[in-house]
Amino acid sequence: MRLVVMYTPTAPDASPDDLDGLVQLESISTALCELGHEAIPAPFGLDLEDVWRALQRERPDCVFNLVESVAGHDRLLHFAPALLEALGISFTGSGSCATLTTTNKLLAKRMMSDHGLPTPAWLEPYARSPGAPSPGTQLIVKSAWDHGSKGLDDNSLLELEDEDDLLARLRRLSASPGKEWFAEAFIDGREFNLSMLADGDGARVLQPAEIRFEGFDANRPRLVGYKAKWDTESFEYSHTVRSFDFPSRDDRLLNKISALALETWRLFGLRGYARVDFRVDQAGNAYILEVNANPCLSPDAGFAAAIERAGMTYNQAIEGIILDAVSRG
Repeated sequence: MRLVVMYTPTAPDASPDDLDGLVQLESISTALCELGHEAIPAPFGLDLEDVWRALQRERPDCVFNLVESVAGHDRLLHFAPALLEALGISFTGSGSCATLTTTNKLLAKRMMSDHGLPTPAWLEPYARSPGAPSPGTQLIVKSAWDHGSKGLDDNSLLELEDEDDLLARLRRLSASPGKEWFAEAFIDGREFNLSMLADGDGARVLQPAEIRFEGFDANRPRLVGYKAKWDTESFEYSHTVRSFDFPSRDDRLLNKISALALETWRLFGLRGYARVDFRVDQAGNAYILEVNANPCLSPDAGFAAAIERAGMTYNQAIEGIILDAVSRG
């Protein structure tokens, strides 16, 4: 099969999270070749006409979509699947609607709240938020569009004292072009990542992974921020450990969050593969933090670890993702 691997072009001196896109490009291209496919790399940028011409020239049987941002903006991520839909070309992963609604964390939270899926209470800078946090609640200030924990660190945590002051702060942060920030109730508890693969008309939830905060004292927030994901020299990176092993007493909780992940898949119309991130409070209440329609496919990332835990090879999972895309036409 002839596949175009569409990716975000990145400068050699880019940040680690951006450079990871090139790791994915190399890994996926290698896997495709090992599977007997032809892999053609194709950068995706703002010149959509240029991308359009390249796709028409290459005439791929399918596009493996690895685009994670466009011209440095995560909020333009849906441009890639939208263009492929317009051209009628099969592609891996979710469509443009699902990509847009999950990339915008605020839009995703509104949809989940409207459909009864649990997500932490939040405050928006310019709109009334349903069930907004009450005074005294510990909050985390987050970007509505940026992913990969960009801008997220211990300083992102605060206690809600005066709502008007906080709203003013959020509006100042959101005044920068292309930026939008909100505040969300911080769930001080356990963190889980649930990876999913398409399975016929639905999805298969792989073994849940818990991110365990080892060696965190009472003064260090249990938070998976930017350092924990990308700064290999940091305490956070080496002390946030992924685990797939659980005692039997966690069975009910794992079944609950797996069911919620499947509901999320159906709500957003996800396809191919995805990941849903949860926090669980001390009372065992689960909350959906984020829905990732295009989780990282680097061999050392959590999705690949979940694939291995499920008894599949990396290449088998990639082939399954391609077959799902082609079957949808």
